[in-house]
Amino acid sequence: MAESAGTGVGLPRHADVIVILDFGSQYAQLIARRVREAGAFSLLQAPDTSVQTLRALNPRGIILSGGPASVTSETKARCDPALLELGVPVLGICYGMQLGCQLLKCEVRRTPKAEYGRARLTVLDHSDLLADIPATTTVWMSHGDQVTGLDEQFEALATTPTCPFAAVRHKTLPFYGVQFHPEVTHTPHGVDLLRNFLYKICTCQGTWRMSEFVDSECIRIREQVGDARVICGLSGGVDSSVVAALLTRAIGDKLSCIFVDNGLLRKNERRLVEATFRDHFEIDLRVVDAGPQFLADLVGVTCPQEKRRLIGHRFIEVFTQAAKQVQGDARFLAQGTLYPDVIESGHGHSGEAANIKLHHNVGGLPDDMPFELVEPLRHLFKDEVRQLGEVLGLPSHIVWRHPFPGPGLAVRVLGAVTPERLDLLRECDEILLEEIIANNLYRSTDQVFAVLLPVKAVGVMGDARSYESVVAVRAVETQDFMTADWARIPYDILATISNRMINEVAGVNRVVYDISSKPPATIEWE
Repeated sequence: MAESAGTGVGLPRHADVIVILDFGSQYAQLIARRVREAGAFSLLQAPDTSVQTLRALNPRGIILSGGPASVTSETKARCDPALLELGVPVLGICYGMQLGCQLLKCEVRRTPKAEYGRARLTVLDHSDLLADIPATTTVWMSHGDQVTGLDEQFEALATTPTCPFAAVRHKTLPFYGVQFHPEVTHTPHGVDLLRNFLYKICTCQGTWRMSEFVDSECIRIREQVGDARVICGLSGGVDSSVVAALLTRAIGDKLSCIFVDNGLLRKNERRLVEATFRDHFEIDLRVVDAGPQFLADLVGVTCPQEKRRLIGHRFIEVFTQAAKQVQGDARFLAQGTLYPDVIESGHGHSGEAANIKLHHNVGGLPDDMPFELVEPLRHLFKDEVRQLGEVLGLPSHIVWRHPFPGPGLAVRVLGAVTPERLDLLRECDEILLEEIIANNLYRSTDQVFAVLLPVKAVGVMGDARSYESVVAVRAVETQDFMTADWARIPYDILATISNRMINEVAGVNRVVYDISSKPPATIEWE
């Protein structure tokens, strides 16, 4: 079994592997998803990955992603030119096409006007990459450079009114390039193009399944940890639950789980975790009551990033102390880090991703923390984690549980965090979830929660003037949590939620509904 350096993901033994060199594209993770959905295993790698490493991965094909840089810049991101001589089919997308063509002696220039949005593609050659794609179709463009002159060893496969070389093929090397983005839904036949690359050009067999991931990850985990004990930080959410189930499959009773009650949990959360994992799964579960310590750290703190930093710091301290009580050679820490966490924290493969928010479980451990990380979900998306949970036999109420942030309600209590404000939010959140579940909306939404705002509003309750708290309701629909749209909850259900919160929770006199999408907003408010 091969494994890529620094990825933390073992390669399935019987699957076709497609390596994606990530040049910083906002769509790189979407390319990876499309490849996996088509039945091949995708692996994101840094753009400067050596040919020796690529050869060791034994890929069926290589995809060069788009990126924000210009190939005409001296500081452009580059790949090893020798990868074009590996004999492995290569598909360049947008920047990847421009870079590949430039390396193969084609002319690339800045366009007089950058092109963004839909364009009409005319197919000139239907033989392989564009097989079974209509003669004219819509594609999505996003570029400031383009290939303006082809070497004699190239031929054009498609064109648009403003881009004469919208798709190209090298005559002797297995290199293909497209100026548009086939991975986005705005390119209706983009998935067909990618499948043509995988099956007609790379001769993939379409054998990768989530069960393959389970088998290969269990082998990789056993090889990584040997006879040592692994400690898992269990939160009760789907990510850490799947990690715990996967590790149980891989190493059995060499796993110990630690659940830290930080005082920032939802109502009855601790009871649910104990009942599920200690009683049902019979996992070695250690529960640490550290709420007073976390709340003491947060006194007077209102900055969301500072909240996350303090909670992360205290969590590591509490967790480390609890881990010392675990007997045996406990040298490994398992985490449920997902790929969106990595991207949003600025730890993507290209190093170009923006740091949107701080994740306390991304970016490595403090130097003085004596653990090596085990992160089997680091390159998976949320929906893939749910698939994995089903393969592992987890109950549906765990597999389909909505995400809950690591810092807990501290980032949903905007402004100062106090026991009183936390209790108020817990009651509102419980009402919200009760109504969402009762109206059969839990599975059709992907994340639903209440937020306590740092303002008060005037109201009339009975015959008296009130000046009480405002609660926001957030409900979103998303496939991968990289983008999201607000859920269209029926008005009568929203009315019931609002009436219950105001009538049943002392201190609330106004409820508002968040109708912003991601982007530009994030899913969480802090």
